[in-house]
Amino acid sequence: MSEPVLLRNDHGAIATLTLNRPNGLNALSEAMIAALSAELDQLARDRRIRAVILKGAGKAFCAGHDLKEMTNGRQAADGGRAYFNALFAQCAEMMQKIVHLPQPVIAQAHGIATAAGCQLVATCDLAIAADDARFGVNGVNIGLFCSTPMVALSRNIPRKAAMEMLTTGKFISAPDAERLGLINRAVPPDALGDATTDLAESIAAKLGAAVKIGKSAFYEQLALPLDQAYAHTAAVMAENMLWRETEEGIAAFLEKRDPDWTQ
Repeated sequence: MSEPVLLRNDHGAIATLTLNRPNGLNALSEAMIAALSAELDQLARDRRIRAVILKGAGKAFCAGHDLKEMTNGRQAADGGRAYFNALFAQCAEMMQKIVHLPQPVIAQAHGIATAAGCQLVATCDLAIAADDARFGVNGVNIGLFCSTPMVALSRNIPRKAAMEMLTTGKFISAPDAERLGLINRAVPPDALGDATTDLAESIAAKLGAAVKIGKSAFYEQLALPLDQAYAHTAAVMAENMLWRETEEGIAAFLEKRDPDWTQ
């Protein structure tokens, strides 16, 4: 019996998803995209989980799309047009589910994160990487411009840095990825798991409903003009202030005690 392509392990309020195709560098096969999409749907309904870690098994985080599967798709009568359109649409839908997930998602990157794998890191809300990890949108090296990975990448790092990566196919180091804003920080490989878990635990300790409403507002306001962004977030904060849990949190802060959010 073959191993599942995606593993889930819950520890308290933290769920860890592991891309589990180590022999294929965790490439995003059709099965992997479908499994991720389905698990994200499950997590969106799981109120016990307050933070999600996404990592890869084996020696790499994710090597992007499965080129062997994509090559097989060319065998169709239309040369693969319908297959490719469906594949990239399904992948884009899965990436957007990460953005729309109520819980923050932290990429735990090691080895390489290339093409759609780099897109996956850029799509996650936060990212911690081993300091020897490398990141690239290197499809141009084989004649395939990384157009869909470009969407997430160009929303994370400066425009000219993104264009250089896209047009040259060159990899950047984890320290450079940190400097550009693709990841939050780079840590020694033997500290990667602990650093990611520490970040997840810090998030999971907060009021889950507040993090949920804040994550949603974060992405919504980015798409708005400045005045509309302020109007939208003011309404969100006013709603947040009306919660009993927020009233208790403020009272606890003023009284120098821990909030009681169990009532």
